Amino acid sequence: MAFFQNHQYFLLAILFCLVHFTLASRQVPKSSQDDQLMVFQYHNGPLLSGKISINLIWYGKFNPSERSIIVDFVTSLSSSSIPTTNQPSVATWWQATEKYYHLLKSKKASPLVLSLGTQILDETYSLGKSLTRQQIEQLSSKGEQKNAINIVLTSSDVAVDGFCSSSCGTHGSLLSSEIAPSKGKIYKFAYIWVGNSATQCPGQCAWPFYQPMYGPQTPPLVSPNNNVGLDGMVINLATLMAGTVTNPFGNGYFQGPASAPLEAASACPGVYGSGAYPGYAGKLLVDTTTGASYNAYGTNRKKFLLPALLDPSTSTCSTLV
Repeated sequence: MAFFQNHQYFLLAILFCLVHFTLASRQVPKSSQDDQLMVFQYHNGPLLSGKISINLIWYGKFNPSERSIIVDFVTSLSSSSIPTTNQPSVATWWQATEKYYHLLKSKKASPLVLSLGTQILDETYSLGKSLTRQQIEQLSSKGEQKNAINIVLTSSDVAVDGFCSSSCGTHGSLLSSEIAPSKGKIYKFAYIWVGNSATQCPGQCAWPFYQPMYGPQTPPLVSPNNNVGLDGMVINLATLMAGTVTNPFGNGYFQGPASAPLEAASACPGVYGSGAYPGYAGKLLVDTTTGASYNAYGTNRKKFLLPALLDPSTSTCSTLV
């Protein structure tokens, strides 16, 4: 495992404060001249633990092959079925989040066990093709709310408030009673939203698989699943998943202001392999047949590109390759 130790690449220059309940977002990276270091800290709040279901809410048009990319990524997080020869794996990448739990003074919480839950398809655009953040929250409530992470995935023809201009996705938490009047026990659940940027802003939210809009104009990489929009969604979802479990309610692990925190993966923007620097994703694995770049194997022979995770004990970005 390689370590990328240059702190200046941790920082995103401009982080936008998003709407109420939103804890963090996978931000659109922009250039920065602020090299002041921020300390990565634990803020004494709970992390997600125990058995957690990951529910997928598909909003808009996704074909079966596109849905399978996300489903296989989610199942790969805790999969033990990947051959040992296919390393590094998504599960290996995810195990790095365990370091955050090991640093806690209280270890009474149950280990985190993720599993794929229900999938909900909304192909009729029930709320239209232009969504507010409040409507994203409304959609997230369609999934099971007990011991859950509800993930809203919007198709490439759906506009979301702030999408592309300030973020590629967000995560936060809600009480079930905040969406609808409570008819029973109230649950606090985590949610994530990620948009498909293929036709709206691939240079911002699907880099390095598309020519960047800002910064060094390096040639784009070939995406591992031959789908720039969905492979970009995997990067953003992975970033937000790491932030969700380590900072689910806004008082876990992060650096910077609580209104716009840098978290486990978003603290390492643009870092995917060893030797990364602005405009260069780092040294990656390359498929000899397709020329696609990746750094992790998943289930069903899928390959993915996943972001570096900040090692909380050393404050350095840790990559799989």
